[in-house]
Amino acid sequence: LMRVLMFGWEFPPHNSGGLGVACYGLSKSLSQQGIDITFVLPKRVDVNQDFLRLIFADNSKISVKELDSPLKPYLTSKDYSDSLNLNDILSGRYGASLFEEAARYAYLSRRIALEESFDIIHAHDWLSFLAGIEAKKVSHKPLIVHVHSTEFDRAGGAWGNPFVHEVEKAGVEAADKVIAVSNFTKSIVTKNYGIDDSKVDVLHNGINKEDCASNNDASFPFSTLKKRLKIVLFAGRITLQKGPDYFIYAARKVLDYNPNVMFVVAGSGDMQESVIREAAKLDISDKVLFAGFLRGDELMSIYKAADLFVLPSVSEPFGITPLES
Repeated sequence: LMRVLMFGWEFPPHNSGGLGVACYGLSKSLSQQGIDITFVLPKRVDVNQDFLRLIFADNSKISVKELDSPLKPYLTSKDYSDSLNLNDILSGRYGASLFEEAARYAYLSRRIALEESFDIIHAHDWLSFLAGIEAKKVSHKPLIVHVHSTEFDRAGGAWGNPFVHEVEKAGVEAADKVIAVSNFTKSIVTKNYGIDDSKVDVLHNGINKEDCASNNDASFPFSTLKKRLKIVLFAGRITLQKGPDYFIYAARKVLDYNPNVMFVVAGSGDMQESVIREAAKLDISDKVLFAGFLRGDELMSIYKAADLFVLPSVSEPFGITPLES
């Protein structure tokens, strides 16, 4: 029995983007092939552990280890600082900065690696890379790092946070094998971080078509709207990388040509307020519906209702939303 110690940022239903979906699908598929998965993820204090166990109740080969850390996906330094209260800071319970907390998460993960029995370490994206490196140091087991997105993508194709770049470079250098979600991502890893081409394998994301199938008329909630208007959909994180502002600018141009269109923004993120303000500034608030973060049947419902799906990313490693749509 192959045993994998896997480090990740998020796991459904506590996910805010495609990374959690990918981790869930990968873990489930590996488990079905007889591989034993222990998944380690940061723990926010308001997470219900029973609820997380419930997710895996139908699959005994996946167990979850939670560490007490406020780290979460797509977190910025400001968001991390804002999430702490005075007691957290004064007690030294969490790191004073996002980067201190990433290092503390790695140290806590080192303890997990000493307690668990496993054959391979698998770490997802930069916040987990330090944990993977520490686990390798104490266990001397091979490390796989899985690159779903880079700091170049999150910065819109430019250089982003120097610390994150440093961690990403350390992760891909320490790894015995690097998995990239696309050839585009592989080219960033090899060219920008100087990693040998032979060390990086491309493994494209996938979905289960059954998860998107429905015998019911999933577009029913939008049936009245659809009789009058065409529906154009953006689904994803409302953040720089995904280009939601370009979606709004394009909406203004389309509405100048054809006013019988409704633009739906499904998702959440750090640009949400600014994008809402931009829609108001362009005087199209009545034609842009901000639906919030959707999952499951609600997400499938809006996909089915849409006449057109748009992915306006400024840098896209491999979005899962085009597959879903």
